[in-house]
Amino acid sequence: MAKGNIGVTSDNIFPVIKKFLYSDHEIFLRELVSNAVDASQKLKTLASVGEFKGELGELKVHVTIDKKKGTLTISDNGIGMTGEEIDKYINQIAFSGAEEFLEKYKNDAQAIIGHFGLGFYSSFMVSKKVEIFTQSHKDGAVAQHWSCKGDPEYTLEDTIKSERGTDIVLHIDDENKDFLEESKIQELLTKYCKFLPIEIAFGKKKEWKDGKNVETDEDNIINNPNPAWTRKPADLTDEDYAAFYRELHPMSEDPLFHIHLNVDYPFNLTGILYFPKIKNNIDMQRNKIQLYSNQVFVTDHVENIVPEYLTLLHGVIDSPDIPLNVSRSYLQSDGNVKKISSHITKKVADRLAEIFKDDRTNFEAKWDNLKIFIQYGMLSDEKFYERAEKFALLKNVDGKYFTFEEYKSLVGENQKDKNGDLIYLYANSTDDHYSYIQAAKDKGYDVLIMDGQLDVHVVSQLEQKFEKTRFVRVDSDVIDKIIQKDDVEKVAFTDEQRDALVVVFDSQLPKVERANFIVTFEQLSATANPVFVTQNEFTRRMKEMSALQGGMMSFYGEMPDSFNLVVNTAHPVVEKLLKEEEAACTTEVAPIASELLEVKVKHDTLKDSSKGKKDEEIPTAEKDELSALAKQMDELGEKKKVVYKAFAADNKQVRQLIDLALLANNMLKGEALANFVKRSVELM
Repeated sequence: MAKGNIGVTSDNIFPVIKKFLYSDHEIFLRELVSNAVDASQKLKTLASVGEFKGELGELKVHVTIDKKKGTLTISDNGIGMTGEEIDKYINQIAFSGAEEFLEKYKNDAQAIIGHFGLGFYSSFMVSKKVEIFTQSHKDGAVAQHWSCKGDPEYTLEDTIKSERGTDIVLHIDDENKDFLEESKIQELLTKYCKFLPIEIAFGKKKEWKDGKNVETDEDNIINNPNPAWTRKPADLTDEDYAAFYRELHPMSEDPLFHIHLNVDYPFNLTGILYFPKIKNNIDMQRNKIQLYSNQVFVTDHVENIVPEYLTLLHGVIDSPDIPLNVSRSYLQSDGNVKKISSHITKKVADRLAEIFKDDRTNFEAKWDNLKIFIQYGMLSDEKFYERAEKFALLKNVDGKYFTFEEYKSLVGENQKDKNGDLIYLYANSTDDHYSYIQAAKDKGYDVLIMDGQLDVHVVSQLEQKFEKTRFVRVDSDVIDKIIQKDDVEKVAFTDEQRDALVVVFDSQLPKVERANFIVTFEQLSATANPVFVTQNEFTRRMKEMSALQGGMMSFYGEMPDSFNLVVNTAHPVVEKLLKEEEAACTTEVAPIASELLEVKVKHDTLKDSSKGKKDEEIPTAEKDELSALAKQMDELGEKKKVVYKAFAADNKQVRQLIDLALLANNMLKGEALANFVKRSVELM
C-alpha cells in the first residue's frame, strides 16, 4: 500500500473546495457522471481504432445509493485507470497562486472547478471520504483502490475488482444527507445528465402491482442518449421535433416553428430552437433555452450566448467550444460565443424568411403568436430589423395581413394629410374603438389593429424608419383632424356661448379616478356625433411606454390620463341645447355679465396705468384696488357658473350626451352605467 500527499501548492485544497464551492455543491454529480461517460466513450473510441480488442459489453453508467452505509456510488465499465494514471490524473493538481486565485474567483465556483481541473475533487464538497475502485482496460493491469478523507493525505493500494471500469464511492458527510435521498438524486440526474450520450441507470424501474409500486429487474434509465439535436435534420420528421419539445417542456402547448442548428465551421454548434406560443408576460418565458457542452447540461441562463430577444425561444444549444464549467465573464468576452450569437440571429431570421416565402398562409395564421419575437428583435437589433422588415406584418381590423411595403401601397395617397404626411391609423381594440373605426372607414380609410405588448414601441420605431409617416390611434381626435385634408372650419359660437357650454358639460362630467377631462369644441358635420371623447396621442403613448419601460419614463406613468370631451357645435342637438341654455339662463346671467364687464373695464384700465412701473413705484392703495377688482371678477364669474350648473343639473340631456360619449369609449361603468340606462328609459 502506498501513501502520499496530493500534489498541491496550497497547504490544503479541501477547505477551499468546501468554503468557496458550497453554493454550487450539487454540480459534483454532474462532474462525476460526466467523467464516467467520458471513460465509456474513450473505450468505444479505442475499440473503433483497434487499440482495444476486448469485449465492450453494454456500456452504461450506474448511480446507486446505500443509505445504511451513507454512500453514493457512480460506476462505469469504461477504460478504468492504472496506478500510474491515478497518480497522474488524481494525485497531481495544477493549483498554484491559491490566495490570489481565490480572491479573484471567490464568487464564481464554476470558474474554480473548470479552470483548475477540479471536477473529481468537487466530490469533497459533500463527502467526508471518497474512494476509487478501478480496473484498467489494459492487459495485465492490477485493480487499484484509492482513498482520501478530505485532507492532502491519500492511500493507494492494489485490490481485486471483477469488472473493468471505475467505481467512485462518496461517503456523504452529515451536512449533506439530502444527497442520499432518491428524489434528490433523480432531480439532479434529470437536470444535468438528461441527454448524456451513454445510458445512465439509477435504480430499477417500478410498476404498479397489488396496490403498490414494485421494483422490476429492468434498469431505470434517466437519460436519452440520442436526443433529436444530435441527429441529422433529414432523419427527423415533424413529429420527432414535436416529441422532443414535449420531452423538454412536458406541460407546454405545441410550438409554432422549430429551427435546427448544425454548424461545424468556424465553430461547432448543434441544437434545436422552438418558437413557443406566448400568452402575455414576456419575462415568464425566459430561461427556456438549455446550454449543453457535448450533451452535458451547463446552464439555462444563456443571455450572453443568444441575443436578449431570442431568450424568448425554447430549446437546446450544444457546443463543445463552450467549456463545461463556463463562467459569465467568459461568455461575455469569448470570441466564439459572439460568433455563435451572430450565427443564431442570422439562422432565425433566415428560417422566418423561408417560412414566409414558402407558406405565407401558415405564416399569417401564426403571426399573432410570432410577432412578439419579431418585434422584440427589430427593436433590439438593427441587423435583425433589416432582415425582418421583408417579412414583418401589419394586420388591419378586418384581419388582413400586409408587409410594410404592401400596406404603404394600400393606403398611399388616400391617407396623406394636407402636409403630405402619411397617416397610419390604428386601434388597440376593435370593440373599444368601434365607433372611431367606423368613422375612419366611412371616410374610406384603413385601420390597423395594434394590440400586442410591444406595439407601442414598434409604432415609435416605425415612425422613425418610415419617411413622413405618423401612427395615430383612431380615438386621439376627430378623424377630419387626424387626417386633415383642408383647413378646419372655425367654431361659430361666441366666446360667451363657449364659456357657458364649458361649464354646462364640465359640471356634469363624472369623477373618474386618475383621469382629467377638458371640454373642447369642433365645427364638424351635422351627421357626426354631438359629443365624443378623444385622448391625446403623445401623452397616452408615453404613459403606455412608461408602463413597460419604467426608469425615466415613469414620470409619464404617474400622470393622470387626460381626455378631451369634444362638443360638435354643428350638431342639431348641441345647437338646440345652446338655445335652451340661453333661454333658461340669459335673464339671470345678463346683469351678472354686465356687472362683470364693468368691473373688468375698471380692472384693465387700472392695470394699464401701472404698465412700465416697478413694483415699488405702484401705490399700495392701487395694488389693493386691483386685488379687490380681481376678486370681484372671480366672484361674479362664479355666480355665472352657478347659474349654468343649475341649468345643467336640471337638464337630463346634458348628462345623457356625456354618458353616450363615455359609453362609445368603453368608459361608462358601474353606477354611472346603471344611471344611464335608467335615464334612457325616462327619456323615451
